[in-house]
Amino acid sequence: MSILQVKNLHVSVDTDQGAKEILRGVDLTIRSGEIHAVMGPNGSGKSTLAYSIAGHPKYTVTDGEILLDGENVLEMSVDERARAGLFLAMQYPVEIPGVSVSNFLRTAKTAVTGEAPALRTWIKDVREAMDNLKIDSTFSERNVNEGFSGGEKKRHEILQLELLKPRFAILDETDSGLDVDALKIVSEGVNRAHAASDLGVLLITHYTRILRYIKPDFVHVFVAGKIAEEGGPELADRLEAEGYDRYVKA
Repeated sequence: MSILQVKNLHVSVDTDQGAKEILRGVDLTIRSGEIHAVMGPNGSGKSTLAYSIAGHPKYTVTDGEILLDGENVLEMSVDERARAGLFLAMQYPVEIPGVSVSNFLRTAKTAVTGEAPALRTWIKDVREAMDNLKIDSTFSERNVNEGFSGGEKKRHEILQLELLKPRFAILDETDSGLDVDALKIVSEGVNRAHAASDLGVLLITHYTRILRYIKPDFVHVFVAGKIAEEGGPELADRLEAEGYDRYVKA
């Protein structure tokens, strides 16, 4: 069993007015096979947590630790984190002009595993994953995220998740901008990846609708850079009914 631990994490970002602290002492532990939902109002630090774990250079860790099976994640480069088994599905995936989806996926798989996948098996795996996500076969020859709709971008993120087979997936507002049909398809992809490899999931969301399809084991409420409350799936139901006002007012 693998364990991803966030201990007393403090993170700042540079602004025109100087360094601004966003995370103010976050503690979170995710084990293989667990699904953790992180919820909270806009600006509470949810995405900062995701990008800090992944190693985005915009964010500076000023205190605390991130450990993957006891290894210090903060000493790893972004690509080392990916090879160690961390995966980030971004809220706003970037375009990569001139790079086809098929080339990108095989290059990413080679970088993560250290060797190129056997072509015949790889093509079969890609086609199967695309079929499951209801992605047209011509999609693989398009440039990465260039001209993609919001739903296509999110399906491409989950396509990567299914093919790269990480140990832990951080999903940053994967549900944003999706219609009901796309939300269901994307959620089914996450559930397949979770079931196939005992994947640990950190699901960051503002709304509860995705939790109808991806059932969390634990729910964490983020407010002002800290975890304000923790609980089981019933906490998400309460948030649906009550919102975040009582945390913000407190």
